[in-house]
Amino acid sequence: MNNKNFGPLNGIKVIEMGQLLAGPYVGSRLADFGAEVIKVETPGSGDPMREWGHHRYKGKSLWWPTLARNKKSLTVNLREKEGQEIVRQLLSTADGLIENFKPGTLEKWGMSPEELHQINPKLIIVRVSGFGQTGPSASRPGFASIGEAMGGLRFINGFPNTPPPRFGISLGDTLTAMFAVEGFLMALVERQANDGKGQIVDAAITESCFAMLEGTLPEFDKCGIIRKPSGTGLANVAPSNIYPTSDDNFVVIAANLDTMFKRLCEAMDKLEWIKDPRFFDHKARGNNAEELDLLIADWSKTLTMKEIGKKLDDKGVVWGPINSIENIVEDEQFKSREMILELEDETFGTIKVPGIVPKLSKTPGQVAWLGPQKVGEHNQEILDGLGYSDSDQQELLKNKII
Repeated sequence: MNNKNFGPLNGIKVIEMGQLLAGPYVGSRLADFGAEVIKVETPGSGDPMREWGHHRYKGKSLWWPTLARNKKSLTVNLREKEGQEIVRQLLSTADGLIENFKPGTLEKWGMSPEELHQINPKLIIVRVSGFGQTGPSASRPGFASIGEAMGGLRFINGFPNTPPPRFGISLGDTLTAMFAVEGFLMALVERQANDGKGQIVDAAITESCFAMLEGTLPEFDKCGIIRKPSGTGLANVAPSNIYPTSDDNFVVIAANLDTMFKRLCEAMDKLEWIKDPRFFDHKARGNNAEELDLLIADWSKTLTMKEIGKKLDDKGVVWGPINSIENIVEDEQFKSREMILELEDETFGTIKVPGIVPKLSKTPGQVAWLGPQKVGEHNQEILDGLGYSDSDQQELLKNKII
């Protein structure tokens, strides 16, 4: 593993409370770039994410090492007054708090933003929830699947006249986390530039999904159009679809710009299409997208993916394969960008994990350690720092506070 002091967020301390994905992924993004992230977990069981994932190795989650990397694990029983006091002490000197409890939970524990700002005015409080902290649905629990549905993403996903499918990942959670990270960093800049006081960052899964709907709202408002699922392409945008190859693969070709379409015609040796009224410009191609896609597919299915790639690369056409995780691991571009990291771990031995995104030239992020396998692995280090003696810690352990 690498140096523990690194990245643009070195010196920033964040307390992560909550579990599963939306809140903890905020902490993951900050920890990747050097923030000290102390993850508060339930004594004994820890975060349920320790048990989640499609597959396990030696009885352990293979997702946890990535999601909790660079974090410190502290166990605290937040339902007990003594446990709440430990967290308050941590928050008194922290830069940020991340929580994704059901709205009202912190308030119930006497840790409302108002109360926390009394003990630490500089604290930035990141609150992640299904519907936000206000409004008629605020008190409802919400997960990514509901946020993706209510936020409009699922309605436009899939194929016409079929049930709208879910994405293969918890997109709503990670998407909301990215907005929350953005909010934290903006609040950090504002705090440093102005009065040194923190503020609340309120990120909702429904709203984060809704924010990705491009021009659907003004299209509905001014034209009465409800955008619907468009299968493997985009309505009125062509060519921008998937096309079959002779070796049983698919490639994505995105040549909807006029200049890009001209290059595609050259690569396909179809120069007559450039002036064809059906394909002359963006609007014409959109109106004749189905016909154009069929013509391109007739060409692509006579060639292997490698042959298609060579022809398109020679003309500078935007294209790409549809990669499985196996393909990604072998992809030279991903390798050269250090996106496939091989690290040593006591539990897993050598294990591949995703690299750091984005790449910073001056203060890059890194993986200092993988997710701590022991629940409460950093209890003594953190409690020592708060002034708890060994006997104090034994008493807390005996009383099931830690």
